[in-house]
Amino acid sequence: DIQQAMPIPVVGVIQPGAEAALAASEASPTQKSVLVLATTATTQSHAYAQALNTLGLAATEKACPLLVPLVEEGWIDHPVTAEVLRIYLNEAFAEAPNAQTLLLGCTHYPLLQPLIGRTLAELNHPMTIIDSAAATAASVAEYFPANPTGAPATSRFYATDSIEKFQRLGSAFLNQPLSEVHLLDLGG
Repeated sequence: DIQQAMPIPVVGVIQPGAEAALAASEASPTQKSVLVLATTATTQSHAYAQALNTLGLAATEKACPLLVPLVEEGWIDHPVTAEVLRIYLNEAFAEAPNAQTLLLGCTHYPLLQPLIGRTLAELNHPMTIIDSAAATAASVAEYFPANPTGAPATSRFYATDSIEKFQRLGSAFLNQPLSEVHLLDLGG
């Protein structure tokens, strides 16, 4: 509905992530089963499963509701986060033992990718990890031509919650400080 209503391109995160998983499966014919780690709301929507099934891939969705607050707390390499992740992955492997591709279906999860990789190695369950945020960024980049002037890019950031938290997390995501963040009051 948003895509239909907007006069500008709107890129969602589901389709680019699913297409990245398809590309991984095409590189290795044994990777036809995808494990999606996401929030409860995302898994209940079955949006990733539907997109992956449409592309001919089997999908198992695993809700990991504790991971977002741990990331927001800054515990991206913390023993508590490692244990929670280990529990979620063991539960997921019981449901999808043959999954060879792991799709990170939440915007917070890419910050956990190094920990996820180490945990998969500890569990002796190597997988191709797909970062749906990176896949989405690549899709968005297709709408922007190269900068012919070489002028530095400018950015403006808006948050609907704590500006300080947004700056801290945004800096972690972008690997650079976010100087200007504006609070956007949605009237709630």
